[in-house]
Amino acid sequence: MAYWLFKSEPFKWSWEMQKAKGDVGEQWDGIRNYQARNNMRAMKLGDKGFFYHSNEGLEVVGIIEVCGLIHPDTTIDDPRWECVDIRAVCDMPRPVTLKDVKANPKLSEMSLVTSMRLSVQPVTEAEYLEVCRMGNLDNPPRSPE
Repeated sequence: MAYWLFKSEPFKWSWEMQKAKGDVGEQWDGIRNYQARNNMRAMKLGDKGFFYHSNEGLEVVGIIEVCGLIHPDTTIDDPRWECVDIRAVCDMPRPVTLKDVKANPKLSEMSLVTSMRLSVQPVTEAEYLEVCRMGNLDNPPRSPE
């Protein structure tokens, strides 16, 4: 099972904008970091993750699902840059702030704490479940085996 965290500045692409795309979803374009791109290359259909508002809010606001595998980023004519497609699954009942994540000893090794600038990050299953618990999300959607 694999879980992820996708960061977006809400004034550029918000959770509400993501939800408005419905089941079709949207490509997660504009990534120009090799590690973030490589994380997307490792994704499988159905993988779940967090939608995180960066800069404004600094909080996990929803759950997403990978609905399209790695493909060229259509916003640039450069084969090095690729992206996946994601769709909104559900809101986080109570957004989980960066402050709350940092205060939780169970999340001290989470990439959100240790690699704060990385825009697409891996999340362990234990971290995923803990953040969902903190956000009052009962029975969170799971990534496929």
